[in-house]
Amino acid sequence: MNDFIEIFLSVWNQGVFGVNLNNVLIGVIILFIFFIFRSLFSKIVINRLKSFAKRSRTKIDDEVLEAFDGPLRFIPIVIGVYISTQYIDLNQTLETFTINLNRSLITIQIFWFLYKLIDPLSFLMHKLGDVLTNDLIDWGVRILKFIIFVIGAAAVLEVWGIKVGPILAGLGLLSVAVALGAQDLFKNLISGILILLEKRFQNGDWIKVENVVEGTVEKIGFRSTLVRRFDSSPVMVPNFNFAENAVTNFSNMQNRRIYWTIGLEYKTTHEQLKNIRNQIESYIINNGSFVKSSEQPLFVRIEKFSDSSIDLLIYCFVTTKVWGEWLSIKEELALEVKNIVENNKAGFAFPSQSIYIEKNQ
Repeated sequence: MNDFIEIFLSVWNQGVFGVNLNNVLIGVIILFIFFIFRSLFSKIVINRLKSFAKRSRTKIDDEVLEAFDGPLRFIPIVIGVYISTQYIDLNQTLETFTINLNRSLITIQIFWFLYKLIDPLSFLMHKLGDVLTNDLIDWGVRILKFIIFVIGAAAVLEVWGIKVGPILAGLGLLSVAVALGAQDLFKNLISGILILLEKRFQNGDWIKVENVVEGTVEKIGFRSTLVRRFDSSPVMVPNFNFAENAVTNFSNMQNRRIYWTIGLEYKTTHEQLKNIRNQIESYIINNGSFVKSSEQPLFVRIEKFSDSSIDLLIYCFVTTKVWGEWLSIKEELALEVKNIVENNKAGFAFPSQSIYIEKNQ
């Protein structure tokens, strides 16, 4: 029995990899205590800070706490691992490992904070909607997060003695080869960035790309833009098309236009023509649905003598940009024009030809 006790104590003292099991057990207990402290820290400190932030009038503090929630909860774990590994008496190999482990956790903690800091910064940048578009900000956020992630991963690899330089050099050669075969990809990417910088259009705009597509922009992507046609079918348009073709953004128009040529019969008298013209012009000027002549051109004029009609030009702008409302205003104007012409005992002309037959005696 004494031999068994001596063997047990020898194994216990020798432990795992030469580490006393007493120290290992105490280290595990320390780590467990910090796990419990992490839970208390989350419930008491972080949750209270969030409740205080919700009472404030600004939203930036809510965004900051929401972004830093994960990194803050990770701090007790980092401290617990550091203290527990410092308490245990390790051999040189394990000591090097624990030092690298602690450095890696601290590095992850720092870059995690930097990574999550981008979210509240992007919230502030979205307030600059007049300067930067939301799509451009979202692109910038993605790129910045990717850069921080890559630098953080490289820093962790450096801690463990893995040289990042040769890896990057190899990736550089690979990227050159890829770039030669992906010229269209980069061309689309650059075009997409120019779209956002120049604010040619945004999500929800009605655009027309000559000889390509006409519809509503739904999403501007890195390589292509989703445009939904008016028959509801989606079209993925490569971004370089917006650089190589003329793009009309109908959503940026100030007002919608009405441009008509109305043909009146040749038997319409001078007095009838003047009355029709004046009454149509008066209707447009006095109707609040049309833009005043001081702001946009407004013409109601006898334009020319055509083959079968005396042409009356109606050129004006409506106050709305909404297509349905524009159609309704056009309809009301058309009915009023017809009513004015009929009230003046005149008529609309239609294409006709007169044939004269000479009869030989």
